[in-house]
Amino acid sequence: MLTLALALAAYLTFNLLVFLIYGWDKKAARKGEWRVRESTLLWLALFGGSLGAILAQRMLRHKTRKEPFRSILLSIIIFQIALAVSLLIIPDWLIQLLAMAQNPKP
Repeated sequence: MLTLALALAAYLTFNLLVFLIYGWDKKAARKGEWRVRESTLLWLALFGGSLGAILAQRMLRHKTRKEPFRSILLSIIIFQIALAVSLLIIPDWLIQLLAMAQNPKP
């Protein structure tokens, strides 16, 4: 249970960091200062910061009209959801498949 709590804390902390980086980039955009590369923002989302990225996009109205950024971010989120679902489903299917292979019915 402690491991799950630590994983959740790490996930939320990373997403807060991503949210803050998006906020910093939005502020820099308004001031015409040095910006964070779009590829960096997308990599942060891919490596687990998609919640922070989406929240920043919606709450700060950052990168909401920028294509292909929006489409790539959406693709990352769809990929992460599919991966999470498959990790929840596939192990059960794999266990059942292995059990059937070990005990074939005549």
